[in-house]
Parts: sequence; structure tokens; C-alpha cells
Amino acid sequence: MDRMPEDPVMLMSFVNMRLRDGELTLDEFCKDMGMNRDELERRMAVGGFEYNSQANKFW
Repeated sequence: MDRMPEDPVMLMSFVNMRLRDGELTLDEFCKDMGMNRDELERRMAVGGFEYNSQANKFW
């Protein structure tokens, strides 16, 4: 996750942009970035964000 922003709000923005613009699922995004989905979701939860699969974004 070294290419990912550290700030939780910037991280949410980055991930949501990639999900939207790349038309990726969260699993595809994680595979593309070489990261563990559970770790990403834990990191997002620290910032108060959770993933909504129907909307395919964190909020």
C-alpha cells in the first residue's frame, strides 16, 4: 500500500475514484494494487468509512 495516500480522506477519494473511473469492483481494485481487501477495509474504518457494495464506494 505504499502507493496509497496516508490521509484517510485522501485515501477514500483515491479508492473511490479508481473504483468509479476504472469500473472496478473492490476485489479487482485490491488485486490491481497488490493489497489485501481486509487490510484496506480496516484502514478505511479508522477514518470512519465503510464500503457499500451496492454503490461500489466507501462513505
